[in-house]
Amino acid sequence: MTAGRVVLWRHGRTAHNASARLQGQSDIPLDDVGRWQAETAAAALASRYAPTRIVSSDLGRARETAQALADRTGLPVHTDTRVRERSFGEWEGMTSAEIAERWPEQHAAWVSGREPERVGAETRADVLARMVEGVTELAGALERDDTLVVVSHGAAITLGVVGMLGLPPTWKGISGMSNAHWTELQPGRPGSGLAWRLEALNVGPVHASSDWNAGPDRPAPTMDEEVRDPA
Repeated sequence: MTAGRVVLWRHGRTAHNASARLQGQSDIPLDDVGRWQAETAAAALASRYAPTRIVSSDLGRARETAQALADRTGLPVHTDTRVRERSFGEWEGMTSAEIAERWPEQHAAWVSGREPERVGAETRADVLARMVEGVTELAGALERDDTLVVVSHGAAITLGVVGMLGLPPTWKGISGMSNAHWTELQPGRPGSGLAWRLEALNVGPVHASSDWNAGPDRPAPTMDEEVRDPA
């Protein structure tokens, strides 16, 4: 048996997201808008689903986001390091322009979708493998009427979805995740030959991204598009 639904939920906004700085595994907390996003998205998730288990990355921004849902459902938050964000080594904390200035060749490779070498970054294949292992194991401990919510990160979720669908880490046909948005996977239909199918991608409680990124009654800041991992 396996969970009947897996929801992969990205954490709310941080100061690094707002200033377009690459976060990776740096432990950056939610900012005020991120907390509002987490609370707003948690209310939408709680009204749409009936979560059975909440598992979070061990990084603070994910755990704080997960806690917003835990407070509404009464469920505990469990942590799993396998659903951490992709590590970007020496690039973490830098903007795209700063990376391009110091590592022009590696930056050009990265934005074209290739691996950034010699900077200590984790490979897409390694992230995909640990995400698939973690989510598959967590879902496998549940039943078909259960919903697993995994609170993770943009690049990790994208690569996790690619892997759960049986695609290679070089496949780049899935768009990135917005802050506090989620993606839903369900088991593949009998006879399809697929372990999982994609039911929804990058869903949030509102549709106007500029309003969502701004928070309540605030002008929209620059977001993290420039340093979003082109996985």
